[in-house]
Order: sequence, then C-alpha cells, then structure tokens
Amino acid sequence: MTYRTRTYYTDCQKALMWERWKAGDSLQQIAQLFDRSHSSVEGILSRTGGIPPPERRRSPLALSLEEREEISRATVAGFSIRAIASILGRAPSTVSREIKRNGGREGSRAIHRPS
Repeated sequence: MTYRTRTYYTDCQKALMWERWKAGDSLQQIAQLFDRSHSSVEGILSRTGGIPPPERRRSPLALSLEEREEISRATVAGFSIRAIASILGRAPSTVSREIKRNGGREGSRAIHRPS
C-alpha cells in the first residue's frame, strides 16, 4: 500500500461526510467519494461518536467586528478608554484588552489592510 500525505478536509467536505453518514452510507462508501481509505473518514466521524458537531458560532459576549472597528477609530481619534467603553456600552477592561491585543494605542487596528 502506498502512503499518502496527510489530508485536511474542508468544512464542506466534512459536512458531506456527515450527510452521507446520516443517510446510512458505510465508511467505505464515504471514503470512496474522496479517494481515501475508510480509516481517513472514520477519524472525522468517530471524534463525536457519530453525531454531527453543532455549528460553531461566536459568543454574544465577544466583540463584534463593528465594535472592534469603532474602538480602532476612536483610539486613533484620541478618545480615552473609558469614553470608548461608554459609547459602546462595554466595560473599560474589555476595550483595554482589545486595544492591547491589537498592538496598543499606536498600532490598534481591527482590520489589517495591506500597504
């Protein structure tokens, strides 16, 4: 048997695996769709006991992209951390951590654009 390099399946491919598994296809049948061995597919499906994992989504407590952009703009405009926090209705510590995470007051940008 020839060995192949490690395969990383896309989210779309994994969704197809779960769909086919739910429809009752065998591991061998699913693996043939990707020209792989059944053990390749088994690793994906067995991690959660044959039950598809829930769709990932961000916590509602996490800052949204719009909030991150607002923090970026307000920082450049010279607003204080407390002023930015009151505008957003967030705790000053949340705003402070976001600024620190993205390079401090001088380098804070929510979206990095190429120069």
